[in-house]
Amino acid sequence: MSVSVLEACQAGIAAWQMAFNQQDAKGCAAQYDENCVMHARPFGTFTGREAIEGFWQNIMDQGFADVDYTEVTWTPEGEEGYILTAAWTMNKAFGVVHREHWVVQPDGQARLISDDFEVQGER
Repeated sequence: MSVSVLEACQAGIAAWQMAFNQQDAKGCAAQYDENCVMHARPFGTFTGREAIEGFWQNIMDQGFADVDYTEVTWTPEGEEGYILTAAWTMNKAFGVVHREHWVVQPDGQARLISDDFEVQGER
């Protein structure tokens, strides 16, 4: 049985969340396409897996952990992708995912080709 595009995208976000909650910045970065552009409001824009890994490592080094998603919506985008929108919480912050574009890549794994999220406050 082949995995659907939606299931592959859902597995991608689950893998990202597990890596983050295990404080594994490299594991988080592995869920992004090599050329992904990530808009992390209000921090700035990070392009490419290496820059994105550095961003997540810095967040983890500041003690942020325990991410959880609510109000998750998946909208089909093209033949091989989905757009995720959601609210999120961490131990020390909360915010929204404005637009994550997950696309199934040639290896069958979905990765982010663009990410736009916002920190809206502290907890």
